Amino acid sequence: MKYIKRSSLLYKTGVEYGDYTINHIQGCSHGCKYPCYAMSMAKRFGKAKTYEEWCEPKLAENALEILDAEIPKFKDKIESVHLCFTSDPFMYGYDEVADMSIAIIKKLNDAGIKCTVLTKGILPLSLAELSPRNEYGITLVSLDENFRQEMEPNSAPFDERIQALRALHDAGCKTWVSMEPYPTPNFIEQDPNEILEAISFCDKIIFGRLNYNKKASGYKQHKQFYNELAKQVIDFCEKKGKDYHIKDGTITDI
Repeated sequence: MKYIKRSSLLYKTGVEYGDYTINHIQGCSHGCKYPCYAMSMAKRFGKAKTYEEWCEPKLAENALEILDAEIPKFKDKIESVHLCFTSDPFMYGYDEVADMSIAIIKKLNDAGIKCTVLTKGILPLSLAELSPRNEYGITLVSLDENFRQEMEPNSAPFDERIQALRALHDAGCKTWVSMEPYPTPNFIEQDPNEILEAISFCDKIIFGRLNYNKKASGYKQHKQFYNELAKQVIDFCEKKGKDYHIKDGTITDI
């Protein structure tokens, strides 16, 4: 594991379903090829020159010390802190990252701050021992392992992600799934109902289109496809009594 030092961590996010966020890892071993917006930004600002460098994560070793200084400053402004928008807090195969993420969540919870989590790794069951206000999520856009190995080569297998999320749900935690970036049929032919049924236990579903990809935008029916699928997600959630959020730009005029 490589380490870096940071001068700050907590910052306000512009994402429509977020509030504050913390990114205590630079880079991500999962190596997603959708492409990864975070990797593109890291290249743009000189934090990673190549795909290979991006896939070698660096952990902020002074994260907890920074939080000790920042929490008193931001505490009254924060509704929740999201882990993470530019990396993965439970990176598959990196126990050091997971341990630091748990310590960060605990420190924020001890200050009365709610946390939300999103991962393509494995959510540890020990999270159930933390604040009941926290919300734990996984990204899931398919059930096909061949697709995962092609597009998310070093992430956790889909079934393992689901099982870990289910265990937290059964332990009484609030759980959610991000179906984003959802691939168009020219990437993979699949039945979205199978995915929805596999995650039917969770409390909330977020759905979003695949952006920044010429192949997806080149699919002639992509607007109609996402409009119809967004409606399907909404209908499923309303029928099951679940919360949902459709990402901005997913539903468009045809």
